Amino acid sequence: MGSNIAVAIGDNWSANEHLAEQNRATLKAAGILGVNLMAAPGAGKTSLILRTAEALSASLRIGVIEVTPASVGLEKEPFSDAGIPLVQVNTGGRSQLDASTLNPALKQLPLASIDILFVENVGNLVCRGASQLGLQADVLIVSVPQGHDNPYKYPEIYRHIAAVILNTTDFLPWVSFDLEVFRRGVERLNPSVSILPMSCYTGADLHRWIDWLTSKRKITPSIAVARSGR
Repeated sequence: MGSNIAVAIGDNWSANEHLAEQNRATLKAAGILGVNLMAAPGAGKTSLILRTAEALSASLRIGVIEVTPASVGLEKEPFSDAGIPLVQVNTGGRSQLDASTLNPALKQLPLASIDILFVENVGNLVCRGASQLGLQADVLIVSVPQGHDNPYKYPEIYRHIAAVILNTTDFLPWVSFDLEVFRRGVERLNPSVSILPMSCYTGADLHRWIDWLTSKRKITPSIAVARSGR
């Protein structure tokens, strides 16, 4: 069973840059790929993590830091049932996570038992980037019902992400969503981004995400060095 710990953190914005570097060093030493997972509410962050943990259960171990701006903790059972180590973080009503909030949460996790850490960020499209948190990759989840104009409405978040997951592709036959309009909008903002259409519900094309994630882990030099030293 995974461990479940809730962390309450006060204001510590001034130390963000220093603590981001400290977070980065902590993950490097542990050989962990840190992924900043961003999405609007309901886009599928939790579903994606559970699907990923299931797909990688034979090879890589998943950990989660789950972020909420509310004082009431989120439901722990889905991660507990999957045996995923979890720390829940309350941002105290702030709309964004910062490195000073993430830092003590890392210390609560069994890092030696984790290969990939997902930070399930606050449910909005103005989250801080991975580099500002001390993580290695930014991934955005967008669901088909959010519309093909999503990159045109929220251009800034698309400029700095490494991958965008287009979730709930099983809805495509039933809603008005132009995949090419969406793709063009994303690529104009970020030509190097990986666009990964899939469905967490059915599991269709999940391999696109798994292949991207495992390749990202393999090409991260800090992880290769840390793992070879174990």
